[in-house]
Amino acid sequence: MPTPPESTPSTPPSTPSTSDTPNTSDQREAQVSNPNAPSRRAPHYNPTLGYDPAARMRAWRDVVEEQIAEAREQGAFDNLPGNGKPLRLDSNPYAGDKALAYSILKNNHVAPPEIERGHEVDADLQRAEEPLRLLRHRLLTLRSRGKAVFASDRRAWNILRDRTLQRYAEDLRAINSKILSLNIIAPPALHRRSIDVDARIEAFADEFPRMAE
Repeated sequence: MPTPPESTPSTPPSTPSTSDTPNTSDQREAQVSNPNAPSRRAPHYNPTLGYDPAARMRAWRDVVEEQIAEAREQGAFDNLPGNGKPLRLDSNPYAGDKALAYSILKNNHVAPPEIERGHEVDADLQRAEEPLRLLRHRLLTLRSRGKAVFASDRRAWNILRDRTLQRYAEDLRAINSKILSLNIIAPPALHRRSIDVDARIEAFADEFPRMAE
């Protein structure tokens, strides 16, 4: 009759000793020397998902900022070549085939046509709004007088208001023409949106109503 094989006694799993488990300082040193080494105590490590890229990037950013701050305190950035001098921006990688033309304009202290046209649009907008500022001051003056506003004052206000509105609308339409020409010659990054003349006129009528004569 065959004899059953002898059973080997099971050995309990060995428990790692304290010396086999690295302490926190050892883990920190190992992480600095090898950033890719996994560390279960790292705040950006997830046992299921692994490392969180965003948290890891923040950790490295903090390290870099700390090193820069220490170097600044030690004077590592003092007396660098070109310190306190303007940057040389002669080359423009975005100029493309207009690089030579832009260089000639710059040497003659002239801005490109699209820049000049944009400045004209801004100046025209400012001039168009100036009569509204004067009209606003006039309206506040009349309202501060309360009932002591005569029919002649109301009639003069209506004439001034209507003339200002007509001029304002003409100025806005002329500015829209300049914006259109600007968008034709300028790259998309310098394009302007056309002015909604009807909306501006409606806002004018709400702010500066006519007075009963």
